[in-house]
Amino acid sequence: MNNKIDKLLSENPYPGRGIILGKTPDGGYAVSAYFIMGRSENSRNRVFTEKNGEVAIYPYDQTKVKDPSLIIYSPVRQYKNSLIVTNGDQTDTIYNFLTEGKTFEEASNTRTFEPDSPNFTPRISGIIDFSNDDFTYKLSILKSGDEKGTVCNRFYFNYTPQPGTGHLIHTYNCDGSPLPSFTGEPKRVEISNDIEKFAYLIWNSLNSENKISLFVRYDNLSDHTYKSLIINKNSPEGLK
Repeated sequence: MNNKIDKLLSENPYPGRGIILGKTPDGGYAVSAYFIMGRSENSRNRVFTEKNGEVAIYPYDQTKVKDPSLIIYSPVRQYKNSLIVTNGDQTDTIYNFLTEGKTFEEASNTRTFEPDSPNFTPRISGIIDFSNDDFTYKLSILKSGDEKGTVCNRFYFNYTPQPGTGHLIHTYNCDGSPLPSFTGEPKRVEISNDIEKFAYLIWNSLNSENKISLFVRYDNLSDHTYKSLIINKNSPEGLK
């Protein structure tokens, strides 16, 4: 049974960063979504922008940037028939491996969780592979195997899409100090046919104080066009 995305997110004050991949109920679209949240001023100082089908994160106020290494990256990139969605600079690692004829898993095996002790934030990644007017998708999570960050455990999930069903993976189980990493399999969630309805359902379910930005994309499986929507807490037109 699919979970209600609004229930899952509204009951969690801090899922962190999250990826949703799936298929619309009418079977016509591949769905991808990515959201970010933040507790610190540095983390909250961000906006999403889109250009040529790819998404970049920029600081909203350049004067407030302290450490850009883990907050500024491209979460969405496309290589040929593959759409990559991640929560860090492993987007570029996966992209580069694909250009060399290598796989999503081979790329992820070269990376570990983020070096932000004591949280050791997991790296979560997803990929949609389009073929013959349909697609398959994968999700992965790379996380610390202990509280000291001495080992990295890598988990991969492969999916055949089902109409009306998506899978959600996020970085943290909940708020805390240190933040507890996501555990278990990605959660099955309901997908809507309407991109705006789905996007605002996600956005309005995220904790109002901690949410920062959301990107949602619907790829048409018959004509290979797509539509997308970005919601930012900070307006990109107001970049400082």
